[in-house]
Amino acid sequence: MINIILKPILILIVTTMLTMPQVWAVRPFITDDATLIGRKRIEFANWAYVYPKDKWGWELWHSVNIGATDWFEINVLMCWGQGLEIDAANKIVKKWSYTLPLLQAKFLIRDYEPNRWPGVTIAVGSDLPWGKGPYVARGYGAFAFVSATQCIGKEENVLIHTQVGGAWETYMENNERKHKGGFVLGLGTQVKIYKGFHGIAEIVRGDPYSQNVGPMFQVGIRQFISDKLQVDCAFGSGIGKNSANYMITAGIRYVFSFNKDSNFAPNGRKIN
Repeated sequence: MINIILKPILILIVTTMLTMPQVWAVRPFITDDATLIGRKRIEFANWAYVYPKDKWGWELWHSVNIGATDWFEINVLMCWGQGLEIDAANKIVKKWSYTLPLLQAKFLIRDYEPNRWPGVTIAVGSDLPWGKGPYVARGYGAFAFVSATQCIGKEENVLIHTQVGGAWETYMENNERKHKGGFVLGLGTQVKIYKGFHGIAEIVRGDPYSQNVGPMFQVGIRQFISDKLQVDCAFGSGIGKNSANYMITAGIRYVFSFNKDSNFAPNGRKIN
């Protein structure tokens, strides 16, 4: 039992140390928030998943987010790690894998304000079948979703995020072109507990960055160390027939600002 707990913690510590020179960061939750990082800002966002039930498979995601303007953001992502694959003997084995790039553009429709109307963003992107191993997409994928964030409390005491959209892919199977699509739905929250310490939770169906994600939930904690540095970790599990599958996530994100004319809240929201 001790090994079951210690092993994922050790993996996360090691991967954090390996990536710390560029500042390691996360997208631990699937439900996106309706914010942008802002003009002349660059965010390094990387996150890890560890799957104890799947022979301790793991994956690391890295994202570079560029604030082209205050209303437009570009995201470039990659993933690598050890996934599971069925070999020639019909056995499940670990397989080294990587895939890149996943491209996304995010547009700010309306910024949120405390105790007023929610903020809204629209994101569109594409997953390209380049790389090696089980993490590579079967074909060309595309996704689009709308995110909304409601802020309660002048100090952003409670944030409620919703996400609605779809993901599609086209691929070849047995010399026949096939198409697959599904909804991307999410509901999440962030609750301020004390100063920069927050509790976070979400329930989702589908992931725009990954196909075949069934209903699941995540709960965890988030700490704003400064207005540029954020860390969080969480536990997630499938729901219903997927409840036997669970994962542990963790990470940090860091934002570099080259714009001295604007100030931002810790979560990236422009405040003047």
